[in-house]
Amino acid sequence: MAFTSDSSGGAMSDINVTPLVDVMLVLLIIFMVTAPIQTYPIDVTLPQPTVIPPPVNNNPPPPVRLRIDAGGQVFWNDSPQPLSVLPTLMREAVQADPTNQPTLEIDTNADADYGTLARVLAHAKNAQMEKIGFVQN
Repeated sequence: MAFTSDSSGGAMSDINVTPLVDVMLVLLIIFMVTAPIQTYPIDVTLPQPTVIPPPVNNNPPPPVRLRIDAGGQVFWNDSPQPLSVLPTLMREAVQADPTNQPTLEIDTNADADYGTLARVLAHAKNAQMEKIGFVQN
């Protein structure tokens, strides 16, 4: 608010709305830019409710330990394997007993390439592995 006096000696009060309009336009532009970013769907597979509880298996198979080192080398149960062999190994692990799959325990080095981990997770999804966990040694 600015109080100024005119030549007649009386006080005149005016509200300066320019800063308010500037702030509102900036906020409007920010919301217009960020709103479309929030509308991209993310594909999430949630468990569906079942009437019959799944059978409890007291003898789960031993977990599969998959380790990715800083150089991008992948180890399947402490045995070095190329990335091209992983889909076959994962399918074999799932097909051994589809109702009682082993847990895939993934251990990554802090300096490992994220792209390698992404390819491993894509192979696991394509092989229909359902039990995936991240471990830290």
